[in-house]
Amino acid sequence: MISLRGRHLLRLVFGCGGGWRRLRAAAMGGGGGGGDSAVSEAGCNGKAGPGGGTGDAYGEDRATEDQLITPWTVSVASGYNLLRDPHHNKGSAFNEKERDAHYLRGLLPPAILSQELQEKRLMHTLRQYEVPLQRYMALMDLQERNEKLFYKLLIDHVEELLPVVYTPTVGEACQKYGSIYRRPQGLFISLKDKGKILEILKNWPERNIQVIVVTDGERILGLGDLGCQGMGIPVGKLSLYTALGGLRPSACLPITIDVGTNNEELLKDEFYIGLRHKRATGQEYAELLDEFMYAVKQNYGEKVLVQFEDFGNHNAFELLAKYRHTHLAFNDDIQGTASVVLAGLISALRAIGGKLAEQKFLFLGAGEAGTGIAELIALEMSKQTKAPVEETRKKIWLVDSKGLIVRSRLESLQHFKKPWAHEHEPVKTLLEAVEAIKPTVLIGSSGMGKTFTKEVLEAMASLNEKPIILALSNPTSQSECTAEEAYTWTQGKAIFASGSPFDPVNYNGKTYVPGQANNAYIFPGFGLGLIISGAIRVNDDMLLAASEALATQATPENFKKGLIYPPFSNIRKISARIAASVAAKAYELGLASHLPRPNDLVKYAESCMYSPVYRNYR
Repeated sequence: MISLRGRHLLRLVFGCGGGWRRLRAAAMGGGGGGGDSAVSEAGCNGKAGPGGGTGDAYGEDRATEDQLITPWTVSVASGYNLLRDPHHNKGSAFNEKERDAHYLRGLLPPAILSQELQEKRLMHTLRQYEVPLQRYMALMDLQERNEKLFYKLLIDHVEELLPVVYTPTVGEACQKYGSIYRRPQGLFISLKDKGKILEILKNWPERNIQVIVVTDGERILGLGDLGCQGMGIPVGKLSLYTALGGLRPSACLPITIDVGTNNEELLKDEFYIGLRHKRATGQEYAELLDEFMYAVKQNYGEKVLVQFEDFGNHNAFELLAKYRHTHLAFNDDIQGTASVVLAGLISALRAIGGKLAEQKFLFLGAGEAGTGIAELIALEMSKQTKAPVEETRKKIWLVDSKGLIVRSRLESLQHFKKPWAHEHEPVKTLLEAVEAIKPTVLIGSSGMGKTFTKEVLEAMASLNEKPIILALSNPTSQSECTAEEAYTWTQGKAIFASGSPFDPVNYNGKTYVPGQANNAYIFPGFGLGLIISGAIRVNDDMLLAASEALATQATPENFKKGLIYPPFSNIRKISARIAASVAAKAYELGLASHLPRPNDLVKYAESCMYSPVYRNYR
């Protein structure tokens, strides 16, 4: 005789055509790289999932909100295990019927709370914490026990919670990651794993991975080498991929590659969770990264997006140059930052008038962010004026730790700085460079706080009616200047944006709302566009398309407040438009593999977005 629990399990397993075969295959280890997971991609109705959207292995996204779905794992989740499964747990929102059907009776308090009421209660609790890191830890705990509620909270309160799950709070979280680490949120791959990386990738429970964010922890924000503790960055970025760009959480994989650290404090810290030796370099480093990149393609296929994050300058450029032609690879620090800054410049010029090619640009910082931004600006000017990019680069000047980059320094410059070495006498300080170059736009990507001094900003205001000041370094403590300093020292003239958020500033009776040149405007929509088109490579024209799409989203009402970026409250609609522009460019360039092209790419992008709304279970 079959028990009630057994009949219930059989009914759920056999209730979907072919479900038993899929379940049995999964239990026996079926479903390798990019193949089946617990349930085939076809789902119960035999239809393919949304083209290009994150694989809908469980049929959730194809069902209407009124239809019942099954909380699949390798078997049907029920009872205590269901409450410990973050993908399907609803906590006190399970209704009476679900509590009986899934053996939850007695495991939950009797009150049934809607998802909206759970959200209200959690926001009330979060606002009681005075320390941002406490809010971060509370949100990470929520993500680990109730995934849908976490993303619902983040989507509905994005402007309030973005600084908690990402910069600036994520910087402190990385610094203390060894002390707050609780359970794996991604994969750790170290030098000890050489020769075993493909095997390690197969240890991750999800098979249909579409985006990987990977770091080696060498240059975390403006905080330097945090080694293995840089894992907070991939975890935070991928949370935003889901909340802002609509990728399914199960399609996202955070990875940290641990090759050691040169941070003496961490090496002496008894709670440090990484390898306790100096960073590997040269051939040893290159071989590990090469094995990783090819294992990723072997396990997840040609169209998995690999986003490099917070690598040191010397490795960031080499890795991007090496793999951009063999993988779907993207460096957010070089390309994502460049795209969001270019969007802000186009938007600012819409507000004050003028053309990009009429501007003169001065950068403080000539690393991966600074040179990446400079190159994309040069490409956009070349596109607009039809002038060679070698010519448009001459309007862009960079200052590094040794002063203005000029031709007389050419022999001693790193390769990525050489295109920016123009004819000029040597200049040592930023103030002297401002006075000599007379820029209309001042951009900080130095990772050094308080470097846009009063004298520098006063000089910018004396040269320009509306100087554009972008202090991009993160976190807040590393910003080249504050919003208050920018507005006060330019007597309210500045068009200002920063990398980390600042509060509105009142100056001479007028309130200025500083914009935030946050990469989160770009990379979630950019990644979604690559995925829905089935892009096989990233092209610079796609970055320009993303910038232009973002720049059109700021309104005259935003400009009146001093904003050159639209509010984050509309970020999902913004991401859909960016995704559509990127996908359109992929189709135009012949780099898209999902055919035929959808007629309305914006609607298609929106239809592929993950929804964190609770579903009813059979």
